[in-house]
Amino acid sequence: MPGTFKFSPISFSWVAIHPQPKGVIQFIGGAFFGTFPTVFYRYFLQTLFEEGYTIIALPFRFSFRHWAIAIDLLKEQEILRHELTEIANKLGYQNEIYQDKANYFWLGHSLGCKYIALLEFLSGQQWKQITESSLGQAAYQQIEALIVSAGLENASILDQPSLLIAPDISDTESAIPVRPIAHFLDRIGLGAKPTRDQTQRFVERSLLFNLTALISFDSDTLAGSETDECRSEDVRSNSDVLWLFGELKKRKFPILHKELEGKHLEPLGVKIGEFIVDLNPFDIFIKPLQRRQLEQFAILFLDELKQRQSQLSVDLESLEDDILNSKKSSNSTRPISLEAKN
Repeated sequence: MPGTFKFSPISFSWVAIHPQPKGVIQFIGGAFFGTFPTVFYRYFLQTLFEEGYTIIALPFRFSFRHWAIAIDLLKEQEILRHELTEIANKLGYQNEIYQDKANYFWLGHSLGCKYIALLEFLSGQQWKQITESSLGQAAYQQIEALIVSAGLENASILDQPSLLIAPDISDTESAIPVRPIAHFLDRIGLGAKPTRDQTQRFVERSLLFNLTALISFDSDTLAGSETDECRSEDVRSNSDVLWLFGELKKRKFPILHKELEGKHLEPLGVKIGEFIVDLNPFDIFIKPLQRRQLEQFAILFLDELKQRQSQLSVDLESLEDDILNSKKSSNSTRPISLEAKN
């Protein structure tokens, strides 16, 4: 049963419910275009729906308080898990899949990737200690207050794969390109939080990010590309793609990565005949579908991430058995961290 691709408003999101979903994709796009994801990202999301996924398009909300937005995304997931189960049941669709959090994928473009990275960081056992040592106790307490205010026991996407497309770990200067104004907002505490540097430190010190894939574009001057390695020091230091790839390739499961032809806004577009119209007046306005590779690699990576998820579950069960046997033989009560799962 292929189903009809149609978005309906549920809670604060737009949802296309697949009658027989093999997974649930939660998509958050970049600034401005991500505010209207069902319009600007329509072809991309429709292709994923036709592959068998229920699509949750989370509208972008502009704010410099990135912790609050990230935690709100997780709160929305909790609301939708229950809503989708009931709606799918009424429609006669498969509904059991919505209750298992392991069936949910996170997919971001541009700044949307930063929110996903923050949620991944919060999923680790050591996030409180890392935050307090990096930013101070007050910052840690503010994040805790946001989690409690959202009605969540914790802010975790543990065991949920993530696909990052042209990730932009935005600073205040990314949103406000006039440097003196951006620096002024940072000085008076009204700039983007956490900053790019702080977010990088969180990722570096986390043991997670083992279920992560990255798609970049060779002509992306905002998020960067792997070709930045051959450019100036200034370009290399500001390339989020180059930094993420270099950092996450060292994990237990190295990051999946593919660089494609295109610019930062490559995911945008609607299908008209055999062409994709990208709705971006600053880029190529129309392109033949046969030249577009983004969707096929996104689908490939989602499948590979699911396989990794299964392998990590097997490894975790084996580790838990080893711990149990070790405790029985030595009668030891020393705690052992299992954080490296995600």
